[in-house]
Amino acid sequence: MKIVVYGLGIIGASICASLKKAGHTVYGKNRSREPLDYALEHNMIDGIVKNYSEAEVVFLALPPAATMKELDTGNFPSGCIVADVCGVKSAIEKCVLKRPRHYVYVGTHPMAGKETSGITSASATLFRGANLVITLNRSTDKRAVSIIEALGRDMGFQRVVECSAAAHDRKIALTSQLAHLVSSAYIRSEEAPSSLGFTGGSFQDMTRVALLDEALWTELFFLNRDELLCETDGLISRLKEYRNALAMGDEDRMEQLLRLGKEAHLDFYQKNG
Repeated sequence: MKIVVYGLGIIGASICASLKKAGHTVYGKNRSREPLDYALEHNMIDGIVKNYSEAEVVFLALPPAATMKELDTGNFPSGCIVADVCGVKSAIEKCVLKRPRHYVYVGTHPMAGKETSGITSASATLFRGANLVITLNRSTDKRAVSIIEALGRDMGFQRVVECSAAAHDRKIALTSQLAHLVSSAYIRSEEAPSSLGFTGGSFQDMTRVALLDEALWTELFFLNRDELLCETDGLISRLKEYRNALAMGDEDRMEQLLRLGKEAHLDFYQKNG
């Protein structure tokens, strides 16, 4: 099976490295030359391609706008499975479904990454034990999904979750996008620059994902604006409960709110292992 990965950032290069390590033949495609040379030098790919000739599976590891353009204009072989890895799915799916295609589309979202980006942050083990989301629609090809799922297992994903694009975007607004938004706002406290020596694990956990690609995440936020607005409004509403307890000197209410948060955490991890 000839696999082509277009876009050798942290996710694309990790797809290459993990699939090659699993014994697949993987070729890299990228707009600039440096990541391709790096991938060859570090045994992440078997070779470099400029097109998709004879490719059976293509992974598009590009930002959303670039992904949609490639899905519209890419010269994919007939019957080729094309999977994107974007952090939003409804906009991508609409692009694919607006007219008949000669390739087979599967939407995916690897739930893995780091606070750093680029090919030097990629590794063959990035996806080990992580979750892979596959989105389904009325025209999804079951055989193609099975192939992508099998490749996902070869990459190291432990759990594969199937859902609609709309369900994905609703969940990801909470589990990923809101976390990045909060982290960015949290680190901007006027007190933060003078806090050296006062930080520990909680500060590091809260600020880790503030080190993001602002252009990419702005694009992701606005492609999922309605869902992210809903989650942001919900968070603001809940924070006001804590603030009101503080302002009113209501220790009993604060203790109750903190207990509710602890119980929600325990319930989530008991249900989800």
